This record gives sequence, C-alpha cells and structure tokens, in this order.
Amino acid sequence: MFISQKDKVFVAGGNGMVGSGIIRKLRNKGYSKILAPNRKDLNLSQKEEVISWFKKNKPNVVIVAAAKVGGIYANNNYPVDFILENLKIQTNIIEASFEFKIKRLLFLGSSCIYPKYAAQPIREEELLNGPLEPTNEWYAIAKIAGIKLCEAYRKQYGFDTFSLMPTNLYGPGDNYHIKDSHVIPGLIRRFYEAEKSNAKEVICWGTGKPKREFLHVDDLSEACIFALEYWNPSDYETFKSNSNSPISFLNVGTGEDISIKNLAELIAEIVGFKGSILWDETKPDGTPRKLLDVSRINSIGWRSKISIKNGLEHTINCFKREIKDGILRKENYQ
Repeated sequence: MFISQKDKVFVAGGNGMVGSGIIRKLRNKGYSKILAPNRKDLNLSQKEEVISWFKKNKPNVVIVAAAKVGGIYANNNYPVDFILENLKIQTNIIEASFEFKIKRLLFLGSSCIYPKYAAQPIREEELLNGPLEPTNEWYAIAKIAGIKLCEAYRKQYGFDTFSLMPTNLYGPGDNYHIKDSHVIPGLIRRFYEAEKSNAKEVICWGTGKPKREFLHVDDLSEACIFALEYWNPSDYETFKSNSNSPISFLNVGTGEDISIKNLAELIAEIVGFKGSILWDETKPDGTPRKLLDVSRINSIGWRSKISIKNGLEHTINCFKREIKDGILRKENYQ
C-alpha cells in the first residue's frame, strides 16, 4: 500500500459533509493520526496560516476535501466567491504539501468540470473538450485549475498527487440551506417541511427532465481511501488518455442516473409527503444529463455499494434525527 495506518493524515475540510465522511472511514480502517482543524484554527485561504500549520503539524498524507460549494442559486449570485475562494484554498494546500514533502496528496474535484454537452457517459478525456455549464462555471474553473496544478506538480517534480472526480454527492452532514443547498438536500428540506405543515403542494425548480447521478458520501469516502492505498497514476500499467498521456484523475460514481422528477417523487415518498409536486419551468434546469463513466476506477477494484433508495433513506433518517436533537448546524439550515 502507498499509505498506512502509521501515517499522519490531514483532511482539509474535515468538518464538512465529505471531510467528515472520510474521517469516519479512516477511523474504521484503523487510521488514528487524523488532523482536521476547523476554520477558527486554520483559515485555508490565508497562505501564511497554512504554511505555519504545516510546519507545526507535519502531516504525511493530505486529502483536499475543503471547498466553497453550493447549488445553482449560489453559483449564479456569488461567482467571485466561488472562483476566488476555491483557488486560494486549493493552491495554498497543494503548494504547502509540496514544500513540506508530503508523501501523497489527493485532490477532490467535481463532475461539473466536464463540458455541458459532453458525450455520455462521461470519460475522463472529456475534460476541456467543450464549454462548461454556465450556472456553475466559476466553481468548475477553480476545480479544473486544481486538477491541472496537481498534474503539473507530478509532471515537473514527480510529486505524488492525483485527483478524484466525484459525481453529485449527498449524505449525513449535508447543507440544507434554503438557497445555497444542492438538489437532494434542497428537496429533502422542502418535502420535510411540506409534510410537517400538511401543505398540499411543493414547487420544484425546472422541468424535472434532466438526469443526474448521485453518490452517497460514504461510498466516496471508501473510494478516496482505496485510491490512496492502492492506485498509482505513474505505474506503467496505468490508464492512458487519447494522446497516450498518463491519466492522473479518475471519475467516481455509481454508473447510474435518475431524472430529477423521479428523484423528487422518491424523496417525497420516503419523507411521507402525499401532496402534489409542481414544476416551475421558468427556473433553469442546468446540464441536461451528467453520467460519469466509472469503468476505470471499477477496473482497479472499487465499486459503489449504496443504492440511491437506501442512501436517501439513510440520509433522511439522519436529517430527521439532527432536527429532532437540535444538532443541525445553523449555517446549514437558515
């Protein structure tokens, strides 16, 4: 294995949905030296703070799960925040990791890096092969820069960095903010509140026709640790792109998608909402379809295990429990 339980692992963004999921899996697999400072202790957008933290704590392995994220509304209204803050966070961490000779670094990208009209299912070669979806291009451009920075460090200095491109994520610890949430937590909140208030209808954005692939955060966490332990992009048997160059990033997903309409109906059923679902077609749909080709990561031994129905049931139960116990963070439910 390329990393071991003896390594000191820095999970940047360890308090978010993805980071906390990775930490849970690391602990389950016997990793005990885990570093996950919160924003109060380490502001990742401040280079001097990041350098000082690395010098003091000396991690061996770095997982970049920190990012400013949000749905269509947030991306459309705060483009500067999404491109600038993400560029600062990821660049500071990657530069510091190289400077302090980190053994291995994993950068988490996003499936939104791919062109809006990419051939389906989307292979890794589709990167930079067409225009992006306008509603999240600011976030996507920052993520592409992170992927390419990792590739550049590997090519120029042999620094052991690689990236994973997860599809749309959901799970415990998600953001249920009324305006800034992604589609699954946004729908969970709407149907939960509608069921509690005995509302007769719920209005959803768009037409409901676009298809999306969704991955439970626990599946992604397993993929991250698997790749850190076993995948080497520089291996002579590694995958090659169309130009015969080594590929240093892999798609991570289920290989299956669902229409937003069917997703909404499934969430409504699990929550117990029995009213009507209406669609506001004046609101944007985003990319028509976004299904990842996950054949490469499947071929090296990793495959998703959590179905969309089981994953949603687990997530909704966690959400209800957090509401009941009053532990849902305020910034995630305003």
